[in-house]
Amino acid sequence: MAYDFRELEELVSINSYTKNKEGVDKNGDLMRQKFEELGYKTTVFERELFGNHLWFKSSKKEGARMLLLGHLDTVFPPGTFESFQEDEEWIYGPGVCDMKGGNMVMVEALRAQEKIYNIDIFLVSDEEIGSDDSRPLTFEIAREYEYCLVFEAAGKNDEIVTARKGIGTFTIDIEGKAAHAGNCYTQGVDANQEAAHKILALSHLSDLKAGTTVNVGKIEGGIGANTISPYAKLIFEARFRSTKERDRILQEIHQIVNTSYIPGSLAKLLGGLQRDVMEEHPGQLEFVKRLQEWCGHPLPTESRGGGSDANIAASAGAITLDGFGPYGDGDHTIHERASKRSYLNRIETVSRIFKGFMEEL
Repeated sequence: MAYDFRELEELVSINSYTKNKEGVDKNGDLMRQKFEELGYKTTVFERELFGNHLWFKSSKKEGARMLLLGHLDTVFPPGTFESFQEDEEWIYGPGVCDMKGGNMVMVEALRAQEKIYNIDIFLVSDEEIGSDDSRPLTFEIAREYEYCLVFEAAGKNDEIVTARKGIGTFTIDIEGKAAHAGNCYTQGVDANQEAAHKILALSHLSDLKAGTTVNVGKIEGGIGANTISPYAKLIFEARFRSTKERDRILQEIHQIVNTSYIPGSLAKLLGGLQRDVMEEHPGQLEFVKRLQEWCGHPLPTESRGGGSDANIAASAGAITLDGFGPYGDGDHTIHERASKRSYLNRIETVSRIFKGFMEEL
């Protein structure tokens, strides 16, 4: 394949673990240089604890506007996975598919244009830990655009993503009353026993046919075997494919929290929606048809259980599609890799999409 991956290697060689602000900002500086060379103007949202978020704005003309979404951070702490390798079919390294590879697809596809207008880019620094800081920014920015393309990895057959599950992350703090487990058993209020009832009730909210899952992933509580537990904590997440299921789950969670299965126990709910559901809808499918006309070939679609910033852009009202990066696997592990074939195909496809979009303005 006659393509030089040295630019991608340079990005991958920078450790951009979310909490490594220096590395994430170094990655952002390189991306800023690439986009500014194409005529983009940069707005920097400076952050003290995390890397800066970057909004790149193109020239404007009348007509629809498109936002490209990506993220600068990866999941690997310094010293854990920092190498770049390639063979005949694959490139290997942290971020080659999630999502420095996707960011470079943006760059290469924009480089292929004679002029660029009405296509802007927003790169955030905290996507891998849930986008807690960037979420309100992404939402407000995405509201300014009719369309949004997100450059997370493609599917195995270069599918783009039309739907993603919504995700809620929650904590329930349970307060009981300590007592000696032998001498004063009936004087205690067992927070651990209350937690057990709540765990079972939460697990019964899952509906696999509807694509809804509730997972209590962490349990804490108690002092020791001879003490009635005075406290317990449950950390759990819910995932759902529809707003109907979202609303059901949220209502049921509140009911479970407000129910004292063990008299005298108290519970408090913390957390909430991390990313709202991204549902497939007719306007989105019509946009897929236009993309197919522009690029000249079919674009297979799929839905995914994992969330991304596409969920946020979709909830802001932009017609949103995800999965425009290269196909890869092993993401979030030291085996992460991306397909060279898919990487080059994505550059060609996205280049044609950008050209078609701007020609219709």
